[in-house]
Amino acid sequence: MKAALLYNPEIKRYDFGEGHPFRGDRFKVFVDFFRSKFKDQVQEIEPKPATDEILKLVHSEEYIEVMKSASEGVFIKNITEFASGDNLNPLTRYIPRGIDEGARISVGTSFLAGELVAEGKFKTAIAVGGGLHHAKRGYGEGFCIYNDVTVCAENLKQKYNLERILILDTDAHAGNGTAEIFYDDPSILFIDLHQDPRTIYPGTGRIDEIGSGKGKGFTVNLPLLPGTGNDAYRYIFDKVISPVAKEFKPELIIRYGGSDPYYLDGLTSLGLTLDGFRMIGKMVKEIAGKVCKGKEVDLLGSGYNLGVLPYAWSALISGLLDLDIDLDLKEENPPPKDSRLEYTKDMVERLRKGLKGYWRF
Repeated sequence: MKAALLYNPEIKRYDFGEGHPFRGDRFKVFVDFFRSKFKDQVQEIEPKPATDEILKLVHSEEYIEVMKSASEGVFIKNITEFASGDNLNPLTRYIPRGIDEGARISVGTSFLAGELVAEGKFKTAIAVGGGLHHAKRGYGEGFCIYNDVTVCAENLKQKYNLERILILDTDAHAGNGTAEIFYDDPSILFIDLHQDPRTIYPGTGRIDEIGSGKGKGFTVNLPLLPGTGNDAYRYIFDKVISPVAKEFKPELIIRYGGSDPYYLDGLTSLGLTLDGFRMIGKMVKEIAGKVCKGKEVDLLGSGYNLGVLPYAWSALISGLLDLDIDLDLKEENPPPKDSRLEYTKDMVERLRKGLKGYWRF
């Protein structure tokens, strides 16, 4: 069975404007590159934009209406009550024109990817433009308008009655929106690898943030020092992610995160190389095969070095689909593979103590 690749060309509308780190050309750059390497390995599907009803699975009606109106050029006097400065066009200092349409495509893409896997039509579905994990129920920030990750998961819970979903966030930034929305929800195990919040936006994702109420213990944060390399990531998969996933027994895995943990990303300071991204894809495939019959949804969106982005996204997919494809990128002066490994081991030990009584790892 081939994997599904979900891509709508109109995702290019998800663009914050000239001078902003997040531009809409990233998606076509990736897909053109991907097709040149993987054209016979996936089945391409064009998803539709999310409707208001789909967005309401997570977001407030007021927020949806404000984003739609502002995106159409309607002046909203109190726009900063709904969006942070980094979600505004740098030139106009307002919501970018047309971005609501692009954001709805992002949500619709991840939404459909989840349904295709839940219905058994594909074991793996890859959504181009997903992983907008900073958006909250009524507030957009961190280059994220709507939170496609949580909409996808919430639909899987409500429509398909899934009781255990593992959300794995490998983006370089902590997924504060995803964490907040599911913080007290024991049906969602949220594991988040990210650069140490003391050194990067959004400043959340500490080890002691483990959930609340019935969801206590179901948020697992793994903050990484700048420069953290491939071996440290592998150690985390071997010692934390894999054993906790086996204990949780998810019915489906959602992984998201693009190229921003790359050592030359430009906006972040982690230390992965292409081999590290390929390893992440391979480990996710192995875990899914052992715990949920291979059912995995993969969301690709982030990364701020456009020259590296298509290679890193493709490396993730090559690992996930077990493809031996030469990506042909010369990597100059990469960090040592074992960079920050000893610190990571200490961090995992502190995490183990903090989650004692919740998980055995």
